[in-house]
Order: sequence, then C-alpha cells, then structure tokens
Amino acid sequence: MNRGPRRWPTVLITLFATGALAAAGQQTAVPAAPQSAAQMGGTESSPEEQPEIQSSPQSDPVLAECLGLIQKHRYSDAGEKIQVYLHDHPDSATGHFLLGYALYRENKPRESLAEYTVGARLRKPEANDLAVVAMDYILLGDYADADKWLTMATTWAPGNELYWYYLGRTKYEENHFEEAIAIFHRCLTLAPHDLRAEYNLGLAYAGMGRNDAAAVAYRTAIAWQRTSALQDPQPYLDLGTLLLQEARPVQALPLLQQAVAIAPRNPRAHEQLGQAWEQLHDLPRADKEMQAAVSLAPQISSLHYELGRIYQREGLTAKAKQEFDRCAALNASHSTDSAQTPNPAPPNESPHN
Repeated sequence: MNRGPRRWPTVLITLFATGALAAAGQQTAVPAAPQSAAQMGGTESSPEEQPEIQSSPQSDPVLAECLGLIQKHRYSDAGEKIQVYLHDHPDSATGHFLLGYALYRENKPRESLAEYTVGARLRKPEANDLAVVAMDYILLGDYADADKWLTMATTWAPGNELYWYYLGRTKYEENHFEEAIAIFHRCLTLAPHDLRAEYNLGLAYAGMGRNDAAAVAYRTAIAWQRTSALQDPQPYLDLGTLLLQEARPVQALPLLQQAVAIAPRNPRAHEQLGQAWEQLHDLPRADKEMQAAVSLAPQISSLHYELGRIYQREGLTAKAKQEFDRCAALNASHSTDSAQTPNPAPPNESPHN
C-alpha cells in the first residue's frame, strides 16, 4: 500500500539527476537571472532581488542556525556549516536540501541541483524543494524544466501564490501567453492587489497582441502603488514601452521619465526614454539617455548600435563609427545577447505590497 509514496523519490532522482548532469556538462556562463521585460515577466534580477521562495523551517537546531545565516545572506558561512553537518549526517536529506537552497541563493544553480538530486535519493522532496529546483532551472535559462517543476509544486501546494507567480512568468517566457494570463488571474485571486502579478498579466496580454487589455493592467498596477513609498518602475516602463511601440511618444514620455526617476540605474528604462526622445526628434536628449544606457550595460551590443545611429543622425560621424565598431566587436565575440537590454528589479521588493 506504500508503493506510491516510495516511487516518488525514484522518479525525482531520475529527473533531478538528468537536469543536474546536463547542467554540469555545460561550459557556458550561467545567466545571472531570469530574463526581463520582453522576455520574463518584466524584471531581471538575482535571487536576492526577486520575491523569495523560502526554505522550509528546520527542526534540527544546527540546520535552523544555518537557515538563519542564509536569511542574513551569509551563504558561504551557511554552506560550510551544512557541509560539516553532512559529514556527520551523510544521510540527512534535509541537510542536502538546505545546502541546495543555500547554493540557489548564492546563484549557483548547477551545484544546487546536484544537492537536491542527492536529497531526493534519501526522501521525497516537499513542494518548496520542487519550487527551488525550478528556480535553479530558471537561472540556467531552462524554462521547460522550470515549468515542469513549478507545475508539480502548484499541484502539491495549490494555495501558494508565489509558486503560481513564477509559473506564470515561466509560461510567459515560453510564449504560452494564454496559460500565463490564466495563471496570473489565479495569483490575483490568491493575493488581490499583487502588483507584480498585475503588470505581468499586462505583459501576457501584450504577448497576445491584446494591447488594450495590457494597458488596463499596467494602469491598474500604477494606480495600486500611487500612494506607496516604495515604487516599482516596471508598470511605468511597460506601459511607456507599449505606447512607444504604438508610435505614441508624447503619452509614453512622462511614464518613461517616471521609470528612470524611480530606477536611475536601469539601462532599459534609459534606452526606452532615449527612444521616446528620438521619436520626438529631440536628438540631444535621446543621445544623453542612450549614453546612460550604454554606461550601465556596456556589453549589450544593440545599445551601441542605437547610440551610433543617434550620433549618425546628429552628424557625429566619428562617434557613430566608434559605436558601430564596438557593436560589431561584441557581436563577433558572442559575449552577450545583443537583442536584450538588462532590466533589473529594484531591491527589496516583496511579492505583493
């Protein structure tokens, strides 16, 4: 009668191990975070800046102390203590899962997956463990596997809004916009006025070409945070970008200016504001904003191209050539995805303020 529960670890071991081994075989650099705006749910950030999936509470006093270190962002200290604990308790699934969690928080997804694989050999993981494994796959850019584990996590814990939120973001990244829309509505049922779910709903609508519905979602998110001391730039940026795509720079301008004011170190906000000024034929201001974007994300080749094009329109031929040459060099080195400009999340955001 206990066959069902005992089968789960075997299945999970196989799937975790397959992913961990595949990840270990990759030699490319791990992306720092989920992709943004045009890609994944509006923001790009490290695990430190995302609404955080928390580790399960620890009953063992040593592991509870380690979890406290993780919560204080002392990941190396926590990792060392857990390693000592595992030396004395090698069959502790909880210890391996907690080490996997610490490595995830330290932005080491491959190592984290390896620890979850070991833990899954010892006992069935919890929904929270599956969610962290999914986040590891997001960090690795493997959205199909992230989808699989988040879907399982939401099945095991259907009331956890954060699991649904990340599943919606993953569906969006996979271009499964209808599913993403349904999931973000589920988030908003579980957590009304969840700001991120609302503007991600807008992104999903925009992905389907339903711009009017997207604009409503963005404006709703803006209204929800109107009196908040901590503003999120994303709904301003998303709505401003949408209006630019519709060739409505006059309406886009104040929204993008607000996004830059809230997040002055966000290169994508500067890029979009520069494009707004360019559409308004104010090249000096376009030049200034694109220079700011380039200074914040110098490895993004497309920004050098855009700045070069503005210099060209201003008649600054030598400067334009410099930027075009830099763009070509970056493209030749394959050092970055030239189509994407970083769009970092503001720090210390919570999933639903």
